[in-house]
Amino acid sequence: MSVTIREFQCQPEHVFDVLRDGWSYAAWVVGAARIREVDETWPAVGSRLQHSVGVWPMMLGDSTEVEAIDPPRLLQLRARAWPSGEARVRFELESTAGQCRVVITEKVVAGPARLIPNVLENALMHWRNTESLRRLAYLAERHSRR
Repeated sequence: MSVTIREFQCQPEHVFDVLRDGWSYAAWVVGAARIREVDETWPAVGSRLQHSVGVWPMMLGDSTEVEAIDPPRLLQLRARAWPSGEARVRFELESTAGQCRVVITEKVVAGPARLIPNVLENALMHWRNTESLRRLAYLAERHSRR
């Protein structure tokens, strides 16, 4: 399991506003090339967004589903990227003295990626999630200045 933490210069509500916008995911999730469709009920439990991963022309379509939500503190997703597999991705947000601490916890839960040694899996996810949090911070902090 990989755990990645970043302090944002905004409130949890601003971060959650970006998480609520399923169409924004390709802008900040490393590996998501494009968003093809977002359920009208996103981010309600059971709702999905359809995304493509990879690099053109070798992109694969798959989906991400909301497993749990408690705005503005928690969003848990089941991200699919077959044929690699599926991961549980949990965003936890905590208000900290005028700022926000965002914690991403990610774990492969299905598919061939489960065969990757934990040390390597965690290192790769941490690297990817560090950049994803950087991008998410740009969007959320910009949103907070409106």
